[in-house]
Amino acid sequence: MAADHAEVLRKLSTIHDSYTLSIIKLSEPISAEAQSSATRSSDVSADAFENPTPASLEADLSHYKELFSKLRFSYLEQVTKEKFLRAIVGDPPLIVEHQENVEMEAQLTEVKASLKAQKAEVADLVAELERRGRDLSLRYDAIKLQTSQLETLPESITNLQVSIARLRATQSQQTNPSLALPLPATQSLLEEREAELAHLNHQVATLQSTLPRKTRELDRLEAELKPLEVQRLGSTSAAREARRRKEEGVGGAGDDLEERGRWWRAVDSGLKGMLGVEN
Repeated sequence: MAADHAEVLRKLSTIHDSYTLSIIKLSEPISAEAQSSATRSSDVSADAFENPTPASLEADLSHYKELFSKLRFSYLEQVTKEKFLRAIVGDPPLIVEHQENVEMEAQLTEVKASLKAQKAEVADLVAELERRGRDLSLRYDAIKLQTSQLETLPESITNLQVSIARLRATQSQQTNPSLALPLPATQSLLEEREAELAHLNHQVATLQSTLPRKTRELDRLEAELKPLEVQRLGSTSAAREARRRKEEGVGGAGDDLEERGRWWRAVDSGLKGMLGVEN
């Protein structure tokens, strides 16, 4: 695998060294011809010409288009004047009939239509060339990025292999069998745990929704139990007091019976209150 990577890198390096896509190299034929035919008067223009950039080339192209348009207008003006003067001073003078003008207008219309079609075709070709140029530029940048990534790929693969070996050695020392599962089994176990967690979360949410109602019910039951608790404490206290007096024998048999009667009535009323039995 390392040999394959090295071979691919070597081929890419050879191709890259043999041809480098650069706007400066693409503009060398134009710049050499322009430098041999004209001299720039502006230092800024000269610097932009010697070190071209896409923006400077675009500005030069617009400048030359404007110059050629003016030159074309001047050329047509001069040629028209020359023909007119030759027609006047010629011997015999050139006389053009109206029918000839009509025919020339018809020919001129056809030529203009043909020229317009050719201009549209040229515009389409230029647009297609620009599109292909942008596409090639993007592909070139992508290839450069992939080449740089490919250069670091062998080292990354080596590091990953070392990490895998270290993780396997760590897993062999683990006592938990769940940590040594393969990837599909681990994913299945993870899905099961996530399903259980979702079920528990649902139960918790359900219990939390019923918590306020249970709390109110508990408060109501506590409020109802307080009087019963008071009665129970009173009955217990009375019973203890009756037992104490019985054990001490204070007041004789009459007092004992009276106390026993009070105790029984208290017990009866307490039981009725706790059981909710009406008199």
